[in-house]
Parts: sequence; structure tokens; C-alpha cells
Amino acid sequence: MFSGSIVALVTPLKNGKVDEKKLRELIDFQIKNGTSGIVPCGSTGESATLTVHEHERVIEIAVEQSAGRVPVIAGTGSNSTEEAIQLTVDAAKAGADASLQVSPYYNRPTQNGLYVHFKAVADAAGIPIILYNIASRTGVNIEPETVARLAADCKNIVGVKEASGNLDQMSRVKALCGDKFDLISGDDSLTLPVLSIGGTGVISVAANIVPADVAGMVNDFAKGDIEGARRLHYRLLPLIKALFLETNPIPVKTAMGMLGMCGPELRLPLTAMSEENTGRLKAALKDYGLLNK
Repeated sequence: MFSGSIVALVTPLKNGKVDEKKLRELIDFQIKNGTSGIVPCGSTGESATLTVHEHERVIEIAVEQSAGRVPVIAGTGSNSTEEAIQLTVDAAKAGADASLQVSPYYNRPTQNGLYVHFKAVADAAGIPIILYNIASRTGVNIEPETVARLAADCKNIVGVKEASGNLDQMSRVKALCGDKFDLISGDDSLTLPVLSIGGTGVISVAANIVPADVAGMVNDFAKGDIEGARRLHYRLLPLIKALFLETNPIPVKTAMGMLGMCGPELRLPLTAMSEENTGRLKAALKDYGLLNK
């Protein structure tokens, strides 16, 4: 159901507020350059520091501006089950095509707790749900058996964004859940390996600045041009590494500021990139051909 290069979209800020005009421009830029889905209010979109009103407004704008051209997968997860339900119900009312549900953070629920949480959200949602497994941020891993249990019991839980970095785990998810369940890479550097084990695409940070190349890599693989996909993978890899020199989305927003795509403004507690890492990021952008030498 969900495949290709799906962008984990930044939330542009200006003077402490969401820059709605720039957000619309970024969505059009993505669609024009081959992106096959928009994820507003994910980790890259600084969802953790958006107010509830801002969160809902960003999703509304994404739905309005996409205008049915690509699906909008709204980030509506929370460590509070009731809040996750409310955000997801509101996103569905706004017209979102699906919800990206991060595992509850800080609480560190058991596997049964994860199951009950996600099932409650899925039962209330009315739209497809993609689980988001990123233990490095949440402190708890969604085990493959839990994913399979949810996929079997909740027909609208249709996929998982896997950012564990563990290809063995991802293979187990695919083996347990079958071909109708979408395995989506949550790590740009692992997109090609994930595709090779049956993944359907990527929710990408790098696509914020090079959407055509990320889409090209996934599309080349899908049409059987493995060598073309491999070439793009190795071309992208140094840039991807630079985009994770510091906590996401600090580097990608810094890069977008350098490229004039949007302001580099972040919301505390995220702060500006260090001078040393800014230099390394600038060098990577120049090597890629995005900045003049």
C-alpha cells in the first residue's frame, strides 16, 4: 500500500512560528521531484516540540497542499495512548491517508503494553496505521512477534517503519508478516539493503534535500535496475552520513538553510550545529554538487 520514497518532512520555522507558506512550497517541491508520500510531524518534523494546535495545523496543510497527489502519512504517535488516539482521529478527520505511530517513549512499556497501546489506536483510528520502531529514541524495541500479532489482529495496521538498524530483525518481520505487510526503511543508509529483503521503500530524511535521487534509487530497484540503484546508494551515502553528524533534524535543517530551501531555525532543546560539524556538512554538500566549490 505504501511504497517508494516517502519524505520525513521538516517543519519550517520562522521567528518561533510554523512557516506555513514555506511548508506549502516544500510539499510542492517534493511532489515535483518524484516523492511518493509525505510524512508531516515525524521526528524530522520536530513533533515532540510542536503544540497540539501546531501539530494539527501542519497535518491540515500537508493534506491541503498535497491535494490527493500523494498520500499523507501523519505522525500522530505519543507516549500517552489517549493523546495518540485523539491526534490520530483528528488527522483522519483532516483527510490524512494514514498514521505513523511511534512506539511510546519514556514509559518503556512491555511488549504486551505496546500491543494494547497500538491496538487501541488502530481500533479508534479509521485509517491505516504504520508502526514506527526506533528504540534509539524511545527506549523500547517492538519485537517482530509483537508486530506480527498486531498485523494479524488489526487489519488497518499495514506496515512498519523500521529504524532499528537491525536487518536480521527486519527479515524476521517480513517472514512473520508476509508480503501484504509493508516493511519501510527508517534509515536512509539502509534503504537499499531493506529493499533487497522485501522492503517497499523508505521514509527518508535525505529526501528533504535530494528527493529525486532518493526516489530514483527506490524506483531503479523496483524496475530491476539493481546496478542503477547501487550507484545511487553509494552516491548518496556520504551525504546521508553528514545528515546524521548530530541529532536529526539539526543537520538537515542546517543544510536546507545553506541551500536556501528554508530557514535553519530549530526549536529548543535542539540547538544550532557546531562549527566543526557545520564545516563537514558544507563539504559534503559541495562534494555532492549542491553547493559551489
